[in-house]
Amino acid sequence: MFKIEGDALLFVTILLFRAVSSQVSYSIPEEMAKGSLVGSVAQDLGLDVKRLRLGNGRVYSGDSSDYVELNAERGVLLVKERIDREALCGDTTPCALHFQIVLENPMEFYSVTVEITDINDNAPTFEKAEIKFLISESSAVGAKFDLERAVDLDVGINTLQSYVLKPSGHFLLKLQNHADGTKNVEMVLQKPLDREKNEFISLVLTAVDGGEPQMSGTMQILITVLDANDNAPVFTQPIYKATVSENSAKGTVVTTVSASDADQGLNGKITYSITSTMDEVRQIFEVNEENGEVTLIGRLDYEKKKLFQINVRARDNGGLTDSCKVMVDVVDINDNEPVIKIMSKSTVISESANPNTVVTMINIQDPDAGKNGNVQYSCKVTIDVIDVNDNQPNIQIISKSNVISEDATLGTVVTMINIEDADSGDNGKVHCYINENIPFLMKYSTGEFYSLITENELDREIASEYNITVTCSDEGVPSLSSSVTLNLQISDVNDNAPVFERSSYEAYIVENNTPGVSIFTVKARDADWKQNARVSYILEESSVNGVPVSSYVSISADSGVIHAVRSFDYEQIKDFQFHVKAQDGGSPPLSSNVTVKILIQDQNDNPPQVLYPVQTGGSMVAEMVPRSADVGYLVTKVVAVDVDSGQNAWLSYKLQKATDRALFEVGLQNGEIRTIRQVTDKDAVKQRLTVIVEDNGQPSRSATVIVNVAVADSFPEVLSEFTDFPHDKEYNDNLTFYLVLALAVVSFLFITCLVVIISVKIYRWRQSRILYHSSLPVIPYYPPRYSDTLGTGTLPHVYNYEVCRTTDSRKSDCKLGRAGSQNVLIMDPSSSETLQRIQSKKNILDEPDSPLEVVVFQNGCFVAFKQGGNFSDVAAAPQPLCRRDCCRSGPLFNPRRDVDWLGLWACQDFYRRRQ
Repeated sequence: MFKIEGDALLFVTILLFRAVSSQVSYSIPEEMAKGSLVGSVAQDLGLDVKRLRLGNGRVYSGDSSDYVELNAERGVLLVKERIDREALCGDTTPCALHFQIVLENPMEFYSVTVEITDINDNAPTFEKAEIKFLISESSAVGAKFDLERAVDLDVGINTLQSYVLKPSGHFLLKLQNHADGTKNVEMVLQKPLDREKNEFISLVLTAVDGGEPQMSGTMQILITVLDANDNAPVFTQPIYKATVSENSAKGTVVTTVSASDADQGLNGKITYSITSTMDEVRQIFEVNEENGEVTLIGRLDYEKKKLFQINVRARDNGGLTDSCKVMVDVVDINDNEPVIKIMSKSTVISESANPNTVVTMINIQDPDAGKNGNVQYSCKVTIDVIDVNDNQPNIQIISKSNVISEDATLGTVVTMINIEDADSGDNGKVHCYINENIPFLMKYSTGEFYSLITENELDREIASEYNITVTCSDEGVPSLSSSVTLNLQISDVNDNAPVFERSSYEAYIVENNTPGVSIFTVKARDADWKQNARVSYILEESSVNGVPVSSYVSISADSGVIHAVRSFDYEQIKDFQFHVKAQDGGSPPLSSNVTVKILIQDQNDNPPQVLYPVQTGGSMVAEMVPRSADVGYLVTKVVAVDVDSGQNAWLSYKLQKATDRALFEVGLQNGEIRTIRQVTDKDAVKQRLTVIVEDNGQPSRSATVIVNVAVADSFPEVLSEFTDFPHDKEYNDNLTFYLVLALAVVSFLFITCLVVIISVKIYRWRQSRILYHSSLPVIPYYPPRYSDTLGTGTLPHVYNYEVCRTTDSRKSDCKLGRAGSQNVLIMDPSSSETLQRIQSKKNILDEPDSPLEVVVFQNGCFVAFKQGGNFSDVAAAPQPLCRRDCCRSGPLFNPRRDVDWLGLWACQDFYRRRQ
């Protein structure tokens, strides 16, 4: 159930959330299908659906039972799992789910209560499908018989409401209401029963609830009418007599009693039992309930009790009884031997005593009766003086060792003992033993000497000393004994290596730590003693990335405290491991190793780095947005990374400043810059956005990036507007220097080219004059591997022609000819394909009055042209020249700054630098 205790919820609210008092409640029936609508929570709470989506809205229930989920896209609550009110709340009403809707950035929560109403989905049920009653035909009218109640898991009007009993000839139904709301169901006899007319009666009890549709459950009642018990059992005789020997075995039948009942059937069935009695009759005798046999189940003793009286009762199934007595005589057998008791005796008598001197008086008894108790005896008394065990053994320690090494071999003698006992015979025989569960043995040597030797290996770490009690006892009656306790110390041997508390260690340290700081402590224990148990810690030699581990950490030899030698950088090393050796002070020393792994924890010490758009000091990059852009148009995407890890590297993007905040928004998680409204003609062409990229560290670090956006539909509009973008002084100085340098170089190249062109023209003119005046036939010369355009060959080389022409170019020496097929051959340097352009499309170069002054191609891409004194982009160019609109995707340029020289060289140089 979605429930959070009030105190805990208040505590979390104070610590984590902004206080919000809004609360909504809904009511839905149980058993709704998955995905069913619970309520429009965004509308009811007054929230924007966008706020739910961007705030990562979610349902917080406090436990794992999620029955309701939030659809942040629609702002509604939906049923997530089928809800069974009976399984969820039982009979508790009202039944409700309590949960919170949590939002982030800023963090808020809203309490939601969903009441689950009951539907009539459970029919009343009885625990048993049928019950049986045995009712006597003599039962009085008004007799009550309790019936089993039905159970309905529903609540309210849907739960159990009433019962119906059919048929109702002999019985009627009576309901009793209790204080707890339950009803006791009773069946009341309203008409006498007659077994002779109707021996079996079948009824149906129906339980009905109040739901819609109404549901019910039934139970069948089977009644058997019993015959009236009007005759009591009668014994055949009032007193029975029997005899039994006192040594009779258990199970012996003593006698049999018998009774008869004039009734028939169940009323005539008789059961026998022994009635209550004050003595132990029940422990000695029992009677068979079925046949009346009286059986012996205990032991008899004539000497204790000679006569038993047993009261036996006969009872029929109707409860009528009769009784009789069974008198049992116990017969004596000779099972007791005579008992001789010395009444008086003399332990000392003078050897000069007269004959017939009474030495001893004896009493002889036999508990048996009759002849079994008659005793014949003869007695001979011989008095011998015998030894009395009045001396205890005397223990003398001949030699002993107080200290023994734990590595002593088996059978090492620890102590020699001499035992003496002044008595004679058995009273003087002595046996010695020591206490149990110790690794020593008492070994008999010879005569009266014993040796205490080691029986098992010794281990000082298990027991450092032993208190050995040597006990010697004679065989006299009563036995006398004496004991002595030996204290034996076990000296230590270095047989245990140090053991670390853990098989391996892992420790964490935050980067940028102070050198010398304590990281953690390793601990090893040695089970030996004193010097053998003194542990020293040593850092095993190893390397981390080719650097000795000792340059990273050090360890205290006495305490095992590991210190950082240097300050760690998570971005350079994330973890490393080494081995620590624990060595004791024994001779020879023992040691053990353990692996230690140090994990460097990241700290937010690196700000985000913006990858795109690239920020340079000398150039400006702008994103172009058409004025027809719709809501949600993707302008660009700010791409940034953070070299930290974990939540320190989680980046969020926010719009810090903007020329028009109502026009753009930045995606919090993905950095996408999109329009949030329709772009209009009133919007300024130049838009400057300042985006701040912030990580999730504590404290957080951030970086800013400036995004220039051009809101325009054409390239010239962008050029004219972005000319006025300010540049810093250093950039302008550098630009001036490079322009002057470029002007000097280009001027030199221009003059050189001009001289070369004039020279070539003069040379060709002279050659043409020579050919014109000569009478020799002209034989055309074709380059090797040349193929005509009408043939099937190919041109293996790519030729790139760049043409500049003024409006009066038809009068110059540069002529453009036409092929006989009325086609123009155009070579695209980006491929080997030959294009055919139909003459019907008028070529702008053939127009005598074309205003085109400068046409610029670079690698087959039309860059710009000047027409009528203004620069234009490719959109305004005549169709025959617009072969590829690649300048759209290229960088923007300032015609006033970069194309001031109205020539091919300027555009080429500009485009080359921009590429």
